[in-house]
Amino acid sequence: MPEGDVQSFYRGKNVFITGGTGFVGIALVEKLLRTTEINKIYLLVRPKKGKEISSRLEEYIKNPIFSVLIEEKGSDIFNKLIAVQGDVGEENLGLSTNDRQMLIDNINIVLHSAATLDFEANLKYTVKINLQGTRRIVELCKAIKNLNVLLHVSSAYVNSHLLRVDEQLYPVPESADRVIELVENTPDEELEEKTPQILGKYLNTYTFTKALAELEVTNSITLFPSCIVRPSMIVAAWKEPIPGWTNSKNGPQGFLMGAVKGVVRRLPVDPKLVCDYIPVDVVVNGIIVGAWNAAISKPSETPIFHLTSSTYKPFRWNVVACAVDQLLHKYPLKSAVWYPTLKLLPSIFLFKLSALIFHWIPAYILDTVTMVSGGRPILRKLHTNINNSLARLEPFIFTEWFFSNKKTMELHNRLSEEDKEKFSLDIATLVWCDYFDNMAKGVRQFLHNEQPSSLEYARKKDKILLILNILVQVVVVGLIWFLFSKFTGKTLWECFLVLPITLIIFGML
Repeated sequence: MPEGDVQSFYRGKNVFITGGTGFVGIALVEKLLRTTEINKIYLLVRPKKGKEISSRLEEYIKNPIFSVLIEEKGSDIFNKLIAVQGDVGEENLGLSTNDRQMLIDNINIVLHSAATLDFEANLKYTVKINLQGTRRIVELCKAIKNLNVLLHVSSAYVNSHLLRVDEQLYPVPESADRVIELVENTPDEELEEKTPQILGKYLNTYTFTKALAELEVTNSITLFPSCIVRPSMIVAAWKEPIPGWTNSKNGPQGFLMGAVKGVVRRLPVDPKLVCDYIPVDVVVNGIIVGAWNAAISKPSETPIFHLTSSTYKPFRWNVVACAVDQLLHKYPLKSAVWYPTLKLLPSIFLFKLSALIFHWIPAYILDTVTMVSGGRPILRKLHTNINNSLARLEPFIFTEWFFSNKKTMELHNRLSEEDKEKFSLDIATLVWCDYFDNMAKGVRQFLHNEQPSSLEYARKKDKILLILNILVQVVVVGLIWFLFSKFTGKTLWECFLVLPITLIIFGML
């Protein structure tokens, strides 16, 4: 196949990537190594206690996502990776003098995706990582000698106070300088109290600081070309390098991860609402193409592209609700603790009521068994964390957003046929049921580390768990029937209506 314009642009270039060890970052590195003739990829890597960045890089390249790359190009391809010790949350990105100079002298393209995604993080921390981290990247870009472009990975939810969002920059009431000054000069306790007032219409510190970070990028457009991409909820790979690949436990991947284990049996989800999910490989293509487009067009204003599905290929859980329950048994786990089932509940109240029966009671029982057998109980902690997160997640669970992706599709249509093939931004042919089938396989293999060879054993165990599940249900319903009879002083036959009523209530929950 002839080489496209995007591939030509990246040939021989040196790229600096922040967030390269994250979900999107590792997929981005894999795609660049596999499909372009990139010269070097410099990865900003945070040191971890007891681990040098060289050993972190050795672990990094063992990720299963690289299996296709190694098969096609051999393991020597990783010689193109250079780990650079640093941290976007530190002054000067935590770079040594020599490393900073190395980047200034060699880098052509900067792809900035590092961020904290923690919705519960306090304002001081999110400002340090999301806002000041982006400011530090922009300062580095100003010093780079042969910079072609800076691409910033933002989020479709930076404007989540709006229900319909276009691919444009929206004003932020607070200035970055004032927010940074407040964070640096206000005592922690006082800052915590003032945070809701500072955030104003923004849902949390994440969306607020990411919106301010966009302004840091757009304000530098007169100095060098830049681009912003706004993905929505990023989910498992659609097509490449491995359909269903993921290392993220967020969103539907996390739902499936807990459900197939048999520990998450209910979800607070309104199946009729549109949820905006976008596969990670489409996001990676958007980053690569967005950077190329800005570098060659040298725009006077920073272009913004939505990598989203809500207005183009909308997803609703009612499309896959029945299929998901089947997938839990099509790809069961040999490590499942109970028979998997998943029911969607359209309100937090119903979820909490149902969770009392289907999450908390089994959690106490199984954790007790685990403790007696010498294991580490985890289920109560898991459901406590889920419960605690409901308040912050409720606006995102039960709200519909519609993100226009017209400019993204225009960009896709401008690509050469070769580049459309390799770096497609078009999800028109995505079939959500087929996609979730691959996601279920991916969750089993890449999040639970269970290989396809163990499926036969897992399916046998699944049948045993089904029988046990039915027996437990019979015992529980029979016990309720018996206790009601004893409590009222009536015979079992006189209390017979308790059986269908109990089944109806359980069915609703």
